[in-house]
Amino acid sequence: MPAAEPAPRDCPETPALLKIIEARARQIDDFTVGRLLPAAGQRMVGPFIFFDHMGPARLAPGHGMDVRPHPHINLATVTYLFEGAISHRDTLGSHQVIRPGEVNWMTAGRGIAHSERTPPELRAGGSPLHGIQLWVALPTAHEETAPAFHHHDANALPALELDGVRLRVLIGSAFGASSPVETFSPMFYVEAIVPAGGALPVPDGFAERGAYVVEGALSCGAERVDARHLALFAAGSSPVVRAERASRVMLIGGEPLDGPRHIWWNFVSSRAERIEEAKRDWAEGRFPTVPGDEIERIPLP
Repeated sequence: MPAAEPAPRDCPETPALLKIIEARARQIDDFTVGRLLPAAGQRMVGPFIFFDHMGPARLAPGHGMDVRPHPHINLATVTYLFEGAISHRDTLGSHQVIRPGEVNWMTAGRGIAHSERTPPELRAGGSPLHGIQLWVALPTAHEETAPAFHHHDANALPALELDGVRLRVLIGSAFGASSPVETFSPMFYVEAIVPAGGALPVPDGFAERGAYVVEGALSCGAERVDARHLALFAAGSSPVVRAERASRVMLIGGEPLDGPRHIWWNFVSSRAERIEEAKRDWAEGRFPTVPGDEIERIPLP
């Protein structure tokens, strides 16, 4: 029998801390990721409905990440890398290699397909790959917006330091700084490099907030948050996390969306019937092809 998935752990001794979610291994084609959202009893954090930690991995010479063309609707994807590079192509004709410190925001809206592959120049000699991919569910009024793709260079994203903690505001506003990435609802996404013993206040002003430990370890009150775990905080609280050793932490947060969301495979929507329509469209070839990556695609499960 397969091992049972780890359940989120409640944290009754630390009122500001609601629960801790452990990453679960998931296979994406030939690549393994750690999945945090959706989780049992915790489908979303604000508008964030999907959270994958890619790597860290070392891709062997001649091999690479090959996520073949696949579709999305009614969401936006957000890609951020710590190491390596990914070549993004989509049905709009976008072709962009993303590198560490940069942000790719792809709005699926009424429908888009894209592929994500290791660039050829890295594939021959092997390369590292390490990063985070999030999906942001769109407000109902914007679910069927026109698809779009936006790339943001590393030097366009605000960087600051707070009591020895290095911060980069990737999306939204936090710590007095605002990202240029355009969103459809209020939210924040921040990278924090926390030295051993350093303290990091979690931004307030949002009902739902989380801190994911990429590497290192944190403490919050009586609780310890290890690497590859996501800590979720109570609304109205003012938590401060402390690094037990040097840590890289990703902070996310936002308000709950205007109603529940359905998620199936790569599709997210406020309407179950819209997902059924998207299934038929992909199965019957009604999504456009991805220019430069027309030969392969991931079939409907």
